[in-house]
Amino acid sequence: MKEKQSTNHIFMVKPVEFYMNPQTSGSNHYQIEDKEIKKEAILEEAIKEFNNLHDALTSNGVNVTALKGIKGCPDHIFPNWFITFEDKSMQIFSMRAENRRKEKTPEMIEFLKQEYKLTDDLSHYEELELFLESTSSMVLDRVNKVVYATSSARTNPELIQKWCDKNRYELVLFETESHTGDPIYHTDVLMYVGTRVIGICFEVIKERYRDKVKEMVSRYHEVVEISKEQIMNFCGNSLEVVDNHGEQMLVMSKRAYDSYDKEQIAALNKFYKKFIYADLSVIEKFGGGSARCMLSELF
Repeated sequence: MKEKQSTNHIFMVKPVEFYMNPQTSGSNHYQIEDKEIKKEAILEEAIKEFNNLHDALTSNGVNVTALKGIKGCPDHIFPNWFITFEDKSMQIFSMRAENRRKEKTPEMIEFLKQEYKLTDDLSHYEELELFLESTSSMVLDRVNKVVYATSSARTNPELIQKWCDKNRYELVLFETESHTGDPIYHTDVLMYVGTRVIGICFEVIKERYRDKVKEMVSRYHEVVEISKEQIMNFCGNSLEVVDNHGEQMLVMSKRAYDSYDKEQIAALNKFYKKFIYADLSVIEKFGGGSARCMLSELF
């Protein structure tokens, strides 16, 4: 039996600290520093935005399990260090920033292990400077067993190939160029995979890889193309979820929703009953991530 692409149960982490993480800013070119605003004020706004997204999900019939973060982890709001699967297994991944490694708290791991069997832990690769940051590095087509990934400082090509071989996924690996000229740090910035549709920005994919990626994404899905200006507004950082009746919906930030044009919304409306969105402007500004980064799927 094929795996489902999306779930109606989401894991979130409510931040205890939130500010621009200096340990990730070298590779994440979407973070913006603003020393005029105090950390306390940033955190207060981030918690409001977290609550708004949490409430938008639950009010639309999506189950949310929310745990509290810890101090020393400014990016704890982005729980992209583990993956769960429908067979009730889970895996843990290697994180580049030292303060992001601390996000994998024993308490959270034990909590998840109540329901999921831990079948792999790639944390030891951190000592070898080899990183693979879970569902941010890898955009999974779970139904057709395909992984899309852009190689970067946080996504090691050899490690992801090893993961795909072990887990029997086909790898579509490509290179990208962001607005700074550097590789895009996470694949989930530029694309998302739904059950029937893929949203993707081809413009940021280096030309020699583009045709192969176009061929693969259109093999099983309709494609909605996103511009490079739109990924600056986090349109690619979206996630398909289902409500308790099995209806598929697409989650994104308000900024992303407002950036889509009418034709794109009409195209997505063929696949989604509704869009779930919330204002995440402070989280996006200081964290350089958006809605999808805040959501880990529990299958």
